[in-house]
Amino acid sequence: MNCHLGVRTFKSLSAHCCHQRPSWLPLPHLIGIDHGTEQSICSAKWNPVCSGLSAARPRRCYHRDTRVLWKHKALQKYMEDLCEEHQRLGQLLERVSVSEGDRKTLSKRQAQLSPLATIYQEIREAERAAEELESMCQSLDGKDEKQLLELAVEEKQATEQKINLLCGELFQGLVPKEKDDKNDVILEVISGRTTGGDICQQFTKEMFEMYQKYAYYKHWTFEVLNYTPADYGGLHHAAARVSGDRVYRHLKYEGGIHRVQRIPEVGLSSRMQRIHTGTMSVIVLPQPDEVDVKVDPKDLRIDTFRAKGAGGQHVNTTDSAVRIVHIPTGLVVECQQERSQLRNKDMAMRMLRAKLYQKTLEREESQKLSARKLQVGTRAQSERIRTYNFTQDRVTDHRISYDMRNIKEFLGGERPLDMLIQNLLLSANEEAVVELLDNFKSCQESS
Repeated sequence: MNCHLGVRTFKSLSAHCCHQRPSWLPLPHLIGIDHGTEQSICSAKWNPVCSGLSAARPRRCYHRDTRVLWKHKALQKYMEDLCEEHQRLGQLLERVSVSEGDRKTLSKRQAQLSPLATIYQEIREAERAAEELESMCQSLDGKDEKQLLELAVEEKQATEQKINLLCGELFQGLVPKEKDDKNDVILEVISGRTTGGDICQQFTKEMFEMYQKYAYYKHWTFEVLNYTPADYGGLHHAAARVSGDRVYRHLKYEGGIHRVQRIPEVGLSSRMQRIHTGTMSVIVLPQPDEVDVKVDPKDLRIDTFRAKGAGGQHVNTTDSAVRIVHIPTGLVVECQQERSQLRNKDMAMRMLRAKLYQKTLEREESQKLSARKLQVGTRAQSERIRTYNFTQDRVTDHRISYDMRNIKEFLGGERPLDMLIQNLLLSANEEAVVELLDNFKSCQESS
């Protein structure tokens, strides 16, 4: 694997792109405590979520050095303030005179800050240990001390790795979570256009199988809702419901345009070794709870028809396939995978709710669109996010400048794909922390 994760300048995207709005959970900043009274007065001086992160102000994200971000003065000041607040809360909760209502509020806030304060102290202790080991390494230069020097260098490297891991945990704790992260998803793949040949349909099939294998790798459930094969062994369109532990959190950055460059296996282009370029789209929709999306039966037109494709005589003799049209929006979904019409109708309704929920998220985000764009791209379906160059045996994610060799292994949908997804999540967390620090600095300057 060849991973190039470099520090890049931020690049903005076109303002007309549709965005998917993450819903951040509140993370209040400092709680002001009036020590002159027996009652505690809780007020948020600054809420980084409401002031900046709540709208997930979009901006292009490129992977940065975790330690460089950790050394940022604004982050150090922010964490020092949080630790001081955590300490004051502990002192206040020891007072007998604190009312029951205030005690409950302060205890909740202290519970929010405790993990962050603990990680911060662990990083500080690890840094002090690393400095001592560095000093030891500089003092050990004799031949007799060679073995001791090797041990000290090894210990220092392990300490540095520990600091990097702790910084990642800290960033993850600082970034408010999206409410949809825990949800299941509807995953769709759609074949795009090509300069020639059938590489798009073949590539779409390979991508769908890759996500299916990834679901098995993560111990998720992969339920095919719709599958429309192409004439020559490829795939035009397919949809699946993926359910399990935090599925949307892992797959939310897979949505977009995936480009393929390869030489067709048959035909004139194959004989002439001519490279064709094609695309396919991946759509990732968080599966909402029924309470999140209410659908009026009067707004639906439900049609039944005979399914096409494999399935024996049953496919051609019964109207088991279902098509649902949402009249107000014009959205159309269909499902023909099951032999039961009721089962197909249930699956089609799930797909419709997911699409309506997506429209709601896009509408909310468009109302809050600003000059700054979403971390790790826009998550818009029109954004080209990744290129699969078969002739060079290379996968490139354009958002974080991530290169990897061995496309066949990557399409196996296991550890290589998971590593890329983890890097995307890390980059998104780091970019959100930068956003938080920008707002923190602005608040300090204005106060």
